[in-house]
Amino acid sequence: MRITRQERHVALTRGEAFFDVAHDRRRPFVVEAQGRRVAAVGTRFSVRRNPEDVRVVVTEGKVRLETRIGDDGRAQPISLLPAGSVATAGRNGVLVRSVPVADAERYLEWREGFLTFDDTSLAEAAAEFNRFNARKLELADATVADLRVGGNFRWSNAEGFARLLEQGFPVRVERHPERIVLHAR
Repeated sequence: MRITRQERHVALTRGEAFFDVAHDRRRPFVVEAQGRRVAAVGTRFSVRRNPEDVRVVVTEGKVRLETRIGDDGRAQPISLLPAGSVATAGRNGVLVRSVPVADAERYLEWREGFLTFDDTSLAEAAAEFNRFNARKLELADATVADLRVGGNFRWSNAEGFARLLEQGFPVRVERHPERIVLHAR
């Protein structure tokens, strides 16, 4: 984090962070992640750094998503993202989806201890649980990885999630102290 007279700057090196930014037109608030810059004046948003992309979720106000800083030292704007925007910026460009603000806020339920899935692949759901837990969910094969799940789950209860999968899906669970392996039944 670096605060100067011209800018409030945060470098996100890994993970996800939520920001509730006070309005200060003279000192924009900038988050940098994987060569992308997200600039806000007064807003509420999150930035998540994934291995291959950066995801920005705006729940209030507007942010400006920018590309890497060029040789001239200036960032190039890509998109102005209003509240309800979910943007994913990767090597192949930027995908911006406009959703109701309530839907955008669902992406931030991890702050309250929950993960919400809606027709999500089990591979994606397991990856979300694994972000928060030392005991990892492992998928034994592609059949189980492709299963679609939905619901609202405590991210701290991977064991309970596995138990529900075992009861309601064609999934067999193999439990180990350091991991939970999910097999197709």
